Parts: sequence; structure tokens; C-alpha cells
Amino acid sequence: MRKQKGFSLIELLIVVAIILIIAAIAIPNLLRARIAANESSAVASLRTINTAQISYYSNYPTVGFASVLSLLSGTCTGTSVPTSAGSCMIDTTLGSGSKSGYSFSVAGSVSGYAAWANPVSSNRSGVNSFCSVQDAVVRKAGTSSISTCQGTETPLQ
Repeated sequence: MRKQKGFSLIELLIVVAIILIIAAIAIPNLLRARIAANESSAVASLRTINTAQISYYSNYPTVGFASVLSLLSGTCTGTSVPTSAGSCMIDTTLGSGSKSGYSFSVAGSVSGYAAWANPVSSNRSGVNSFCSVQDAVVRKAGTSSISTCQGTETPLQ
């Protein structure tokens, strides 16, 4: 009898089963890593907004803090001058209000401001919401979406 070359059906099924087991272990870890990366990006973006708000207040004291993100962004080139309507302190992606799976908002006045970040899709882009007020401390606001920041939420360590 001649010996045939190749794999048997059982051997191929065993290889496919092993690949599926490895994928079942790796995919949830990948999703958790993506959520952690999005949350880290949201915290860093809130810190950027804090810095921009303080700079905006210093440059435009009669206006106060920026009331919307678009006032902190803008496209300034070498010949254009930043104004209170487009101060070019944050990038236009963050200025649009959405970045790395989080939506960002601010509310500002002459006396203070609040900024918050909510996941666009909980369990996919992020789990926690974050916020900050004029003391520039980023706080974890919990797992539900928020629309304001009281300054009493849990500070990040």
C-alpha cells in the first residue's frame, strides 16, 4: 500500500480547535487593554483641557473660562493670531468633542469651569466617566455618564 502525504481530517480539526481556544483567551484581554488605553487617553485629554482653560483665562480675563471646547481649539497658522473665539490651545480633534472612544464637554464662565468625559459606548470604548473643575484635579465620576462635575467625585491617584 502506498503512503499518502498530507494531514488527516482529525489532525486539522485539532489544530483549528487549538486556534479557537487561543483566540477565546486573547480577545477579551485585547478588549480590556483597549478600554484601559481609551480611559488613559480620556484622562490625559482632560488634563490638556485643564491646562488650556487656565491659559485661556490668563489670556482673556474679561471673557473668563471657555464655555465650549471650540473656543479652546482652532487652526492657527504662522500668520494668524489666536483670539478668544479660536485660541488654538487644544487640537481640533479634541476640540470637536470626541476622541479615543470618549465624548468631551466643558461649561465655563467668568468664575469657573467644569469639564467631563463620557465613554461613547460603555463596555466597548470605556467603563468610567471622568471630570474636572477649576482646581485641575481629574476625578473618576463612576460608571454612568455625567453632564456636570461637582468637584466631590473620587480624585485619581
